[in-house]
Parts: sequence; C-alpha cells; structure tokens
Amino acid sequence: MKYKRIMLKISGEVMGHKKGEGIDLEALTKIAKEIVKVQKAGIEIAIVVGGGNIWRYRDTNKAGIERTTSDYIGMMATIMNGVALQNAIEKLGVHSRVATSLDLPQIAEPYIRRRAVRHLEKKRVVICAGGTGNPYFTTDTAAALRAAELNCDVLLKATKVDGVYDADPEKVKNAKKYDKLSFKEAIAKNLQVMDQTAFSLCRESKMKIVVFNMHKKDAILQAAKGKKVGTLVS
Repeated sequence: MKYKRIMLKISGEVMGHKKGEGIDLEALTKIAKEIVKVQKAGIEIAIVVGGGNIWRYRDTNKAGIERTTSDYIGMMATIMNGVALQNAIEKLGVHSRVATSLDLPQIAEPYIRRRAVRHLEKKRVVICAGGTGNPYFTTDTAAALRAAELNCDVLLKATKVDGVYDADPEKVKNAKKYDKLSFKEAIAKNLQVMDQTAFSLCRESKMKIVVFNMHKKDAILQAAKGKKVGTLVS
C-alpha cells in the first residue's frame, strides 16, 4: 500500500437525496461500503464529513441568522451526518468512533488527538465531526487540520467531479482539467475545490491532496491505494 493512514473528506451533499438535501439511506449505505473496503484493505482511515445537506450558511444568510450562529448550526449538522455514517459503517461489522470538536457526550466522544490516533491504530474508523469547533472555518479546513494532527499520509477530497478544473465543468463545457497542481498554483488561481485556508494548511504541513470523483466504482479504495485518480495537489 502506498498510504498507511488517510484522511477522507466527504461533503454533506453526497449523503443527501438527488438535490443534495437530507440524508439518503441508500447513498449513506453505498458510502459506508466503500469506506469498509478501505478499512478491510488494511488502511487506517479518518473521515471529516460536511453538513451542507442539512445546513449551509450561504444558503441561509438571507434569513437574518448571523454568521457565528449559522456556523454553529452547521457544525451540529456535521455531527448528525457523522453519527448516521457511523451507524451505517457499524452495520457492516466495522468499529467506528465519532470524535467531535463540540461537547456532546451523549452521542459522541470529544476529539482528543491521542485518543483518535489510538482508535486508528486499533483499526477503527474515526469520523471527525463538528468542524474545527470554531466559526468562520470550513470543513475543508477541518480536514486539513485533522489530517496534519493525525499524521495522515494524504488528504483525499471526494467530490462529484473527476478532479480539479480551471472552471466549473458542470457550467463550462471546455473547462480544463489539471492532472497535477502545486499548492502555489492552486492558491494563485483561487481554485474553488477547497478554500484557501485548507490549501495553506496542507502546504505548511506538506500534506498531499487528491481530488477525485467518489461516484466511480471503488474510487475511494483506488485513491487510498495511491492509484492514479483525479488531480494531485502537492
């Protein structure tokens, strides 16, 4: 195996129904099966989940809810997704832990780096929820932070497109796909696949990022094995 330990970033939308809303149990089970394949292959896996299928600031800011409050609602949405994903993984016979940056002892344990590392060493899937625990930071930034803290070998950014493009491929017909990018290029071009803070954190910690289409068969497993998929940012 190329990678011993990976960080997988999953957006909330891929867990939702066709319009990316709510929690689709069929989609959730499919994702859980792909994650279990990685764990069964002997690769330690940590996951950061988004919450956009339940709550997203940019879609709700016109409602008059101020940013800090909205971001905390979003953090709780990621915990809901994390607990749902944990249940789907454990139904497949694999032990999992939800470690959250917010204090919710009834449903998840607090994120403590050494404890999370120990879970990974025991081959448990660790789901990091609640973002960084601070407003104004995205779950992409949380994934970059946790990947560095947990000594992951790579950050796998699972999306619905097959890599990084110079424009939105769903809107621009002739959008150019990049096979490789440097962090400097990604930041200078202001590519929207991840936010600038996440790119900067990964650059500082020398954390490679692979952006790939998670809807292709065995895509997560192939990326976790270091196969050539999507776009490499390093």
